[in-house]
Amino acid sequence: MPGRLTRGLMLAGLVAALPVLVLWATGSLTGLAHWAAEGQREAQNALARAIRALRTGEAGALLALMGLAFAYGVFHAVGPGHGKVLIGGYGMARRVRLLPLAALALASSLAQAAVAVALVYAGVLIFDWTRERMVGMAEGAMLAASHLAVAAIGLWLAWRGWRRLAAQARDRHHPHHHDEHCGHAHGPSAEDVARVTSPRAALALIAGVAARPCTGALFLLVLTWQMGIGAAGIAGAFAMGLGTAFVTVAVAGLSVWAREGALAALSDGWVARALPVLELAVGLVIAAVSISLWRGMV
Repeated sequence: MPGRLTRGLMLAGLVAALPVLVLWATGSLTGLAHWAAEGQREAQNALARAIRALRTGEAGALLALMGLAFAYGVFHAVGPGHGKVLIGGYGMARRVRLLPLAALALASSLAQAAVAVALVYAGVLIFDWTRERMVGMAEGAMLAASHLAVAAIGLWLAWRGWRRLAAQARDRHHPHHHDEHCGHAHGPSAEDVARVTSPRAALALIAGVAARPCTGALFLLVLTWQMGIGAAGIAGAFAMGLGTAFVTVAVAGLSVWAREGALAALSDGWVARALPVLELAVGLVIAAVSISLWRGMV
């Protein structure tokens, strides 16, 4: 069994992965951010050409449009954004199995596409908004709401971690014998830490990511609606969502791998001690990043 120093280094290594995720999310990895921005611009220009080809009935234009939309979603997800911090941070903070976390990442990306469809078609059919008005809404009020929602999720994670740390401290200072009639829990069971979350918390995670639709999806939806090929635009928006999910699911997998690698050599007792620390630290990082992004808007 590893000693205290080894255990501490393992946990510190996992926490040290957080700044890399934060730098990526905020666009501070300038080379990667520049590459992603260039990729989005090129993909958007190619999308416009594919839409015109589809409108004129060129063979293979619909398939090309779907492929380009998927690629745009990948570039969009690689660029700055808090969705990666939320999914990756949640995977580090909670002992979630990979499949449920990947499903959350996929659902978040597809929900983001659905919000884009709802915004565009409500805008053009009900409110008679221009594309500029819709983009302004997405980049203004909806983006601010998304930042604040993600910050709230981060604070919720931090509160859970703090509450569990406080419970552990009380147990250490007031130990007593446990039996089947004890009447309260003294830490998460294996089933507790493996369960992804409650349905309410899962919906909060999805909503936090989906509240701000992708501007590329808005561009695609408005242009295809104007050309009378709206169904292709809706399909393309969801192809973008799948491209985004390609990256966020990978982030989910890396977060689970990093967490389990750090915890693998720990005993059950040390895992129980480490998880609240991770939850508190990751929650505070998520909240700090989201509030910083929100403050940059106002």
